Amino acid sequence: MDNTQTRRAQRAIAYGFLFFTLISMATPFVWMLSNTFKEQSEIFERRPTLIPEEPHLRNYVSLFVDFDFHKHFLNSAFIAVVHTFSHLFLASLAGFAFAKYNFPLKNFLFLVLLGSMMVPLYTIFIPLFVLVIRLGLVNSYAGVIIPGVAGAFGIFFMKQSMEAVPGELLDSARIDGASEFRIYWQIALPLVRPSLAVLAVLAFMGSWNDFVWPLVVLRSRELQTLPVVMAGMVNLYRMEYGVVMAASLLSTLPILLLFLALQKQFVQGLTVGAVKS
Repeated sequence: MDNTQTRRAQRAIAYGFLFFTLISMATPFVWMLSNTFKEQSEIFERRPTLIPEEPHLRNYVSLFVDFDFHKHFLNSAFIAVVHTFSHLFLASLAGFAFAKYNFPLKNFLFLVLLGSMMVPLYTIFIPLFVLVIRLGLVNSYAGVIIPGVAGAFGIFFMKQSMEAVPGELLDSARIDGASEFRIYWQIALPLVRPSLAVLAVLAFMGSWNDFVWPLVVLRSRELQTLPVVMAGMVNLYRMEYGVVMAASLLSTLPILLLFLALQKQFVQGLTVGAVKS
């Protein structure tokens, strides 16, 4: 077998593996989509059917009428969007400072930052909740957003990205009279756009899927986020699986759309530094 045939065989094996992986990952979502149009009895038939026998939209109607899905969807969307943009701004700003400036206790503060990543989040829940109570932020969006608006991982991630920005370029901007914030905003940020895309996806996913903290802080049902409401759909005596699957399907759409919108930058951000020139 010559080199050409070997490469073709390797490519066929690689494509076959990728196709099998795609089918394995897509099957649960296709099955979930199918069940959103089925009756409860059809979902649990011995012979599963991919195409519903009598498709209907009653599960979606029940989701929006009985559970006010749209209100909680907007609650989650507002919290996730504000959290993501705030996190990107503060993390990139702190990362830029750690990467490009020298100041007293810089290394010590960065070590403290890294050490905070090793502390389990649930160990600080009680003091954090007490602080939120004293600040009067219980049962408010601010109480959910502010405690996690500047994460240690985001600062560390952006510091590593900002170190790749050429210092000579920043010095040239200073010579031209640019302010430090303008250098950060107009020069440094555009150069680390792929890393910002990666952090945006991670921050949005973390906020969108967060369950415990919104459950603790938000007391009124009108303010509750989507994961909290979806957990309440699970009943000890009866659960409408079609409604739950419809909610699960719709709740995945924002993350999917965000990833598709930032796919190119996301892949670039993950592969930065993987290939040496």
